Amino acid sequence: MKIGVLSDTHNSLSNVIYAVETMRERGVETVIHCGDLTDFDLISRFEGFRLIYLVGNMDQASGTIVKRVQKMNPDNFAGMVFTGMLDGVSVAATHSHIEGKLMELVRTGKYQWIFHGHTHRRRDEVVRGVRIVNPGALGGMNWGLRTFCIVDLNEPDVEFIQIPSD
Repeated sequence: MKIGVLSDTHNSLSNVIYAVETMRERGVETVIHCGDLTDFDLISRFEGFRLIYLVGNMDQASGTIVKRVQKMNPDNFAGMVFTGMLDGVSVAATHSHIEGKLMELVRTGKYQWIFHGHTHRRRDEVVRGVRIVNPGALGGMNWGLRTFCIVDLNEPDVEFIQIPSD
């Protein structure tokens, strides 16, 4: 099962469109958005996917975002922390702006994969036997390339995809 993972879109419509079109072309059915969409209207771009949305610190309309995500598809999730099974694999996700939450999830030893955003920096490492991935940022302050990723939870590789620069 391929999942798309993105974060920190910060109102970047063109980058969201590029990421969503790429994920559709690649056969992604589930998207994890690790927060900081900031513009709740962008949620409509994720129609047709199962969406797991983690509320970020810049999501001022978080209540509206949560309601919209849940209304789009009853299988969607919107909240501060997601924990569950995807394709038989234990997964957790958070925006990671809550102090200590990421490492708390790691320490439980319950998850094979943990996804997060907030730092705007790509990350792919194993900590205490847990694969931790940050897809990078699609918008906001630029500390590097604009990226998202596609992951097959049953395969070892994480494919980071760079948004073409204008």
